Formats: sequence, structure tokens, C-alpha cells
Amino acid sequence: MAISAAQVKALREKTGAGMMDCKKALVESGGDDEKAVMYLREKGLSKAAKKAGRATSEGLVTPYVSEDGKTAVISELLCETDFVAKGDDFKAFAAALSEKIAGLDVTTGNADDLPADVADVTDLIAKLGENMGVGRFAKITTDGVLGVYVHTNNKLGVIVELTGGGDEDLAKDVAMHVAAMNPQCIASDELPADVLEKEKALYMKQAMDEGKPENIAEKIVSGRLSKFYSEVCLIEQAFIKEDKKKVKDILGGAAVAGFQRLALGDKTE
Repeated sequence: MAISAAQVKALREKTGAGMMDCKKALVESGGDDEKAVMYLREKGLSKAAKKAGRATSEGLVTPYVSEDGKTAVISELLCETDFVAKGDDFKAFAAALSEKIAGLDVTTGNADDLPADVADVTDLIAKLGENMGVGRFAKITTDGVLGVYVHTNNKLGVIVELTGGGDEDLAKDVAMHVAAMNPQCIASDELPADVLEKEKALYMKQAMDEGKPENIAEKIVSGRLSKFYSEVCLIEQAFIKEDKKKVKDILGGAAVAGFQRLALGDKTE
């Protein structure tokens, strides 16, 4: 018999089971809602709903790079405890998640931006006994060069895209730098105008409060802006592996075309 999407959705909301499991339960139960609920309970699939409110502050950030090296993904899979995050089943799901995202027409987002079957963790919850969820993800596809760095604890990952030159080692070095220094943008021209105006106004007030003449204050503002750029703009930052140089100095003929950084659980990232 035909099972409507509305029936599947209603059963999912009631039980917390996955979309495909709900559809199968309705088919097996001839469309009878109560029998479908019992079917899911018997299979242990509805218990995910009981765990849905529990905090998921642990998990993994997992990378995937396509065989041709032109597509890279980092994705966040969340759970309750570090113990579960270190398990083989959790790691395998996380790796498969990133690989699936690589094949989708998406760039950045969270579970709401993925097909329901890709983001569905119901079976994993039933198997491992913790609340879980897909968090954020980022994907870059390029004709240039990609570098991926994931910190040893698998809670922080970065993708860097280079164009115009460079190689994978250089891109990975820049990705490691991004992981450590967390720049806000690539270059100063990407900073929003209102952010710059606020910084300039702050520095001017500070200089005037210090009793500096206006012409000297303007030079002070310029100097403090340069320092601000060196803190928040990737190519202006001191390179972590050779701090006498800025990132722009180690690029050679290459340019940083983009980067994505995911730190586990950091919703402001």
C-alpha cells in the first residue's frame, strides 16, 4: 500500500526514529500508526526519542578528500561522551558522513541543509545508546590546490584553498596556521566597512585622550590598524612555523582563495 510523506513525518515526530525506518514500519504495519509504533519499539528504533534532549558536547570533526584532490570536506558529528566518540562505529559513521557530503551540491551548513537520510543518526543512537547529531559541515571544490589539517584530537579541522601556485604541503601548512590562529578573513579588504570604522574611531579616541595632536593621532590610528590587520587577517599574520615572516611571505606566487575552519561545538565558528 502507498504510504504518504505526512504519515512518515508524523511517525518520526512521535518516535524519533529515522525516516526510512518509519516508512518501513508503516509498510510492515499496513499503515496502522499504533502497530508501526510497536514495530519500532520491538526493533529498538524508537528509543532515540528518549535521548533527544540530552546535551551533545563531544564528538569528532572528520575530513574527507576526493581521490583527485579537488574536493575536501570537514564535518562535525556530535555525541554525549568522548568515550563514544573514540569508538570504531562512531568514527566509521563520521567518515562516511564526510564522504557523502562530498558528493552533494552543498558548500557549508548544518544538518538542516542535508538530505534526511544523510543526516539521520537514529540507528547509531540505537546502537551506541547516546544522543547524537550531525553538526556543521564545510566543503570546498576547486581547480587549485587544497590542504586539510585536523588537529590530533579530531575536534578542530581546517580546509585551505590555494590558487595560482603552491602545493599540498604549502596548503596544509597554511591550514595548520588557520587552526592555530583563527583569522577572521583572508585580507583586510574583506573586513566589513562598519568594523573598520569602529576600529578607527576607537583608535582615534584613544589617541586624542592621550593628548596627541590630530596629525599625530592619525599616524597612530594607521599604526594601530596595521596591528589589527596582523591579528585578524590571515595573510598579515605572523606565520606560526616562521614568525619572522607573514603568511603572505611564504605563499610565493600562490594566493589563498578561501578557507573553512570547524572547531567542535563552536556555534560561532
